[in-house]
Amino acid sequence: MKNLLLPSSPSSPAVLSGACPVLSRPLSRLRAGSGLVALSLAMLAAGCSTPMSERQRGTAVGAGVGAGVGAVIGSVTGGKAGQSAVIGGVVGAVAGNLWSKRMEERQKALEQATQGTAVQVARTADNRIRVNIPSDFSFDIGRSAVKPQMRPVLDELARNTDAALRMNVIGYTDSTGSDAVNRPLSLDRAESVRDYLVGRGVTASRIVVDGRGASDPVASNDSESGRAMNRRVEIYLSEPAQAGG
Repeated sequence: MKNLLLPSSPSSPAVLSGACPVLSRPLSRLRAGSGLVALSLAMLAAGCSTPMSERQRGTAVGAGVGAGVGAVIGSVTGGKAGQSAVIGGVVGAVAGNLWSKRMEERQKALEQATQGTAVQVARTADNRIRVNIPSDFSFDIGRSAVKPQMRPVLDELARNTDAALRMNVIGYTDSTGSDAVNRPLSLDRAESVRDYLVGRGVTASRIVVDGRGASDPVASNDSESGRAMNRRVEIYLSEPAQAGG
């Protein structure tokens, strides 16, 4: 499988810096299942080039990798490429991240720490923990300093980290105002969360931050309640398979 060039960094559940997995040899060199491999590459390309939310991208890329790997294995071992690709796709959709007992414990600890707040904790389809923190709970309007009521949540995050864990911190705003204001503000908030976690002992290199402004809304911006839902910080916790062994 040395001909598959996969992203080398485990720090992000999606592909970083615009890099996409590619085959370093022509598809015509694969005797069996080349159509399925091409399809899997199309899925990968879509995951890299098509605007997708953080919630969609990880599963799309994982499924594409799995289908491609399954088809190649089928062609090498003499198995049916179609069946191999299907199996590979199912496995690949979750194989990018590990769901360990430690991850289960983290989720439970975070759920307990956020009881009675507007913070939502959930396991994603691609084996990450998503912590959705409304910005009205965590930041003053137009500001990026972490509010006191958010600190216990971040303290719990910091306590539940180890060398295998990776974090993605993504800031969002509603559609009020311009991108020239919203994107820098959303990034400043994500960086404030990162800086707080680093101050509590989390290694900075294990945290990736991004500010996306009003993109990827989770509710309509036509109502105040919808805009409040869109003003948020999402923190994704993952144990990439590479880091786990």
